[in-house]
Amino acid sequence: MQVIGSETKYLVQAGWDDAPHLDPDTKKNLLAATPEHLKEARSLGNPALGSGRIFTTDESMVKIPAFDLPKHWPRLVGMDFGWDHPAAFVWIAWDRDTDTIYIYDTVRVSETLIPVQSMAVMNKGKWIPVSWPHDGYQVRDAMHGEQLAMQYRSQGVNMRPEHAMFESSQMVGERKESRISTEAGIQEMATRLAGGKMKVFSHLSDWFEEYRMYHREKGLIVKLRDDLMSATRIAIMDLRFAITEPKTQQGPYDANDKPDWF
Repeated sequence: MQVIGSETKYLVQAGWDDAPHLDPDTKKNLLAATPEHLKEARSLGNPALGSGRIFTTDESMVKIPAFDLPKHWPRLVGMDFGWDHPAAFVWIAWDRDTDTIYIYDTVRVSETLIPVQSMAVMNKGKWIPVSWPHDGYQVRDAMHGEQLAMQYRSQGVNMRPEHAMFESSQMVGERKESRISTEAGIQEMATRLAGGKMKVFSHLSDWFEEYRMYHREKGLIVKLRDDLMSATRIAIMDLRFAITEPKTQQGPYDANDKPDWF
């Protein structure tokens, strides 16, 4: 509610299900006549971003109820660095038999110290490797003089040895820069979403909030409230490094128990 002068204004989000005069057949016919990129805006009352919206797969095709994940499914965390622009973490499990990714947890925090972020990550599975973007090599804190990724590693976070990259170039040529292409990552996400190869637990409202709002203006990605989208993209780029939980050591060290990327 926003009060301006003597007037009181209310912002209400409502969809067709909130209109009792619309019967199921009417809603079905209306939906069929609505352009794909406007379906959620008109039927659910979500903000309309027009044809600039990046992901257009209907949420109903992506959302699934939470369930107990099989232990043999490898896990990985994708992260996006941030301070006032939030830091974000996305936990994924990978069903290798069907090549389907399941996003089962997220964290998005602003102005939160790295030790606090690190504790939140490790509490959800210290063994799970964390994939990070190439700006992790930057030194943002002159007082510490450590690269960002190293600051998390120093706190005990299982950071991958190098920044996230596709295994091979997703573009013409073999330039290393093309292996970290944002557009290639977005295309991989869009392909998985459309093909039913990426599912998200339905209670992760912060992820779906960004999913709805992720869009372009004049062809450029709007870098606002895109933190979990970026973390998801980073995880997908490094999917091959997802691992299952190592066995508890019961004696001499066994090299076979090392994570796949060692």
